[in-house]
Amino acid sequence: MGCGSDIRPGFCNVDSANLPGVDMVFDLNEFPWPLENECADEVSIINVLEHLDDTVRAVEELRRICRSGALVTLRVPYFNSPDMFADPTHRRFFSERTFDFFDPQRRACQERPYYSPARFGVKVSVVYIRILGVYLPVRKSVLKRLLLWFGARLPATVWALEFELKALR
Repeated sequence: MGCGSDIRPGFCNVDSANLPGVDMVFDLNEFPWPLENECADEVSIINVLEHLDDTVRAVEELRRICRSGALVTLRVPYFNSPDMFADPTHRRFFSERTFDFFDPQRRACQERPYYSPARFGVKVSVVYIRILGVYLPVRKSVLKRLLLWFGARLPATVWALEFELKALR
């Protein structure tokens, strides 16, 4: 979804621009998306949600097109990342807790189930940090140790988060 020039074999590559390799051209801000219910076993939506007008509606569309158990890999800029503010087309901010509102195991979803009927099992799989100008993908499990070790020695900034969402019934 929102593939741009990142064309992936085996995927239905979707974008709003009619670029070489794009299989379907449509605007992800227009709902419903012209895709069948439960047509996807896997979805990749990398650096796209921050550009959309309605995050909740887009996540609901993701759930609609996903079969139960489908995997959604989703990457977004971290809310205080310099990249978040650099791109004038970014409309939404994200933290490690943003998608908790769609996970019935998380307190946010339990306290506010009325926000959306879309349900996913959610985990932060990768945190992208920048240390001394180098971007590093770091598993969340080692992030705390890494940042504690670097601590005051080196400035480290979280730039992006990658989530794995598993479509639930």
